[in-house]
Amino acid sequence: MGRRSDVLELAVLGLLQESGLHGYELRKRLNALLGPLRALSYGTLYPCLKSLLASGWIREADPVAKAPDSTAPASPLAGRRARIVYELTAEGKERFQSLVSHPGPAAWEDERFDVHFAFFARTDAVTRLQILEGRRSRLEERREGYRQTMQRSRERAEQYTLELQRHGLESVDREVRWLSELIDTERSSNMTHPPDDDGR
Repeated sequence: MGRRSDVLELAVLGLLQESGLHGYELRKRLNALLGPLRALSYGTLYPCLKSLLASGWIREADPVAKAPDSTAPASPLAGRRARIVYELTAEGKERFQSLVSHPGPAAWEDERFDVHFAFFARTDAVTRLQILEGRRSRLEERREGYRQTMQRSRERAEQYTLELQRHGLESVDREVRWLSELIDTERSSNMTHPPDDDGR
C-alpha cells in the first residue's frame, strides 16, 4: 500500500472503533479528521473499504434505512436503497492496535502524524512519547534547514520569497514549542515512568 492508503487505513479503522458507520458518515468524519487540504472522495474511500473487507478487518453490518429516524418508515420519496454500515471485526481491532502501537519514523511524518495524534487516547503512553519526540526531532531538522536557506539567500532572494521562508520558519517554531509542551506533560505523567526496581 502507498503512504496515503496506509493513512486512510489507519483513519478508517480508528473511526470504526467507536461504532459502525455507513459510507456517507464515514467520509464526513474522515474529512474532518484529515482536514480540508486532504479532502476525501468516494473514489478514494470505497477502494479502501473494499481492501479492508477483503483483508477481514471490517465487515458489512445489516443495512440501515435512509430515513433520518430509524424507527420511522422511510419516505417513498427518499429512495429505496439501504446504506451499508461498516464495522470492525476482531481482526480489525487487532490491526488497528498494531498500527497505533508502532512508533517508527512513518508515524511522525507529515502525512501520518495528525492521524496518529487523533488516536492518541488509544495509544500507550510510551509510544505516544516516542512519536512526539520523533516528530519534534524531525521538525528541528526542518527548522535548521529553513535557517540555513534564509541565511544563504538573504541577499539575493526577493522580498516575498524571504517572507515565505520566514512564515515557514515561524510555523515550525510554533509546532516545536507545542510538541515540547506535550512531551513535558507526557513525561510528568506517572504512566510514562516505569516503576523502580523496588516496585515504587
